[in-house]
Amino acid sequence: MDLNFIQVILVIIVAFFAGMEGILDEFHFHQPVIACTLIGLVTGQLVPCMILGGTLQMIALGWSNVGAAVAPDAALAAVASAIILVLGGQGKDGVSSAIAIAVPLAVAGLLLTILARTIATAIVHIMDRYAEKGSFRGIETWHIIAICMQGVRIAIPAALILAVGAGPVRDILNAMPTWLTDGLSIGGGMVVAVGYAMVINMMATAEVWPFFAIGFVLATVTDLTLIGLGAIGISMALIYLNLSEKGGSSNGGPSNSGDPLGDIIDNY
Repeated sequence: MDLNFIQVILVIIVAFFAGMEGILDEFHFHQPVIACTLIGLVTGQLVPCMILGGTLQMIALGWSNVGAAVAPDAALAAVASAIILVLGGQGKDGVSSAIAIAVPLAVAGLLLTILARTIATAIVHIMDRYAEKGSFRGIETWHIIAICMQGVRIAIPAALILAVGAGPVRDILNAMPTWLTDGLSIGGGMVVAVGYAMVINMMATAEVWPFFAIGFVLATVTDLTLIGLGAIGISMALIYLNLSEKGGSSNGGPSNSGDPLGDIIDNY
């Protein structure tokens, strides 16, 4: 699919804001589900890009900065894979290939992130000098420059992919053999499962598991059977018992009537 000039500019703008939001984290433009949706909206490929963004979001759930460890760049992965999906012109059939491409792009984006943050360290020292002079305008100027640098970090790779054009991207995707595309599809599904498992591993507590079981049943079972109803019933029982233990352990706190749900309502 060939994009017109206005669409190219809009895609670059989306990429720019996605890069900035990777630092600002205010409107979450860097999240794959939002970045891919916006690119699909401006290019007229909304549904395939939404599918791509939703799938990549499951992978990115397991990406987080912990201490000095920097997570893979979800913004670059989302923007670049969405552009490749649109240029490839394969629609929903190209989602699996785009997902497989997104993972190495996220690792490459990690290098760009480290480079940008290294440069930002020097900018902080420049802002310190302006602070010593009492120049608020100088501090604000360099603050804006540092944030824009994060946007350019994503906008330039996006512009380079757009400059290559739809033809080469489509030829590369069409030249991929069936065994490779099928393998990439399976691998992409496994990566999604691993990303979600990492989130579950971080959140796994005795209080959370019942809610997970209820959500799993409601999300996967369209026609509730006795097994599904049993899982929901057991989960509700565990939640009730957990609330009972918390209500019974209070000393000098709110009244405990023996009914934890009733106590919660009375306390509010």
